[in-house]
Amino acid sequence: MTLTLTVSDEVRALAPGFTHVAIEAHGLVNGPSTEGTSALLDDAARRLAVRLDGRAPHEDPHMAAWREVYTAFGSKPSRTRNSAEALAKRALSDGGLPRINVLVDLYNAISVAHLIPVGGEDTNHIQGGMRLVRATGEEDFVTVAGGEEIVEHPDAGEVVWCDDAGVTCRRWNWRQGPRTRLTEASVSAIFLLETLAPMPVAGVEAAGAELAELLEKFSPGARISVHAPE
Repeated sequence: MTLTLTVSDEVRALAPGFTHVAIEAHGLVNGPSTEGTSALLDDAARRLAVRLDGRAPHEDPHMAAWREVYTAFGSKPSRTRNSAEALAKRALSDGGLPRINVLVDLYNAISVAHLIPVGGEDTNHIQGGMRLVRATGEEDFVTVAGGEEIVEHPDAGEVVWCDDAGVTCRRWNWRQGPRTRLTEASVSAIFLLETLAPMPVAGVEAAGAELAELLEKFSPGARISVHAPE
């Protein structure tokens, strides 16, 4: 892997059933959402409804496990939902899923269809490797509020993804920072699919394979590597 990904021992101890699959991609073609990506998002919402069979997203065993972990590091899961639960709620609402851009639509569709948190980062804007750690509370998280750039700091003990420049995603996969998000200019990316027990490893592998197929379909000729679960 060109980009190094490490998970700290503290995070492993907090969530011993944590597994992630990384997909590294170069030569991508991004742009505004298309009819094709919009159809994928609609289909993902239908697949989610079948999967839940009338239950609320938080009642799914995998989402319940994420809520337990969020509670364990001091976050209120009903207020700061993991990214998959938050997307699932939107998918089932009257407004439906947002259309962002091709690459974000693709990974959001996989997240909703499989009920797995999935994120995408522009590797050209990542400094050094990426690390999943428990924050000290002094790290910088640069975000935007009211149209202006501001600097926040995670809570001490909060689980965050970070690189050498600071936090890239707060509360594990709750809020991504704008510095590394995928824009229409992005050509290289790392996609992370994150699961906890009781989600079987085969489940995240299947989701990763489906995302890789979609990336190949929408970016013909891209160099895509799916890394083994860790």
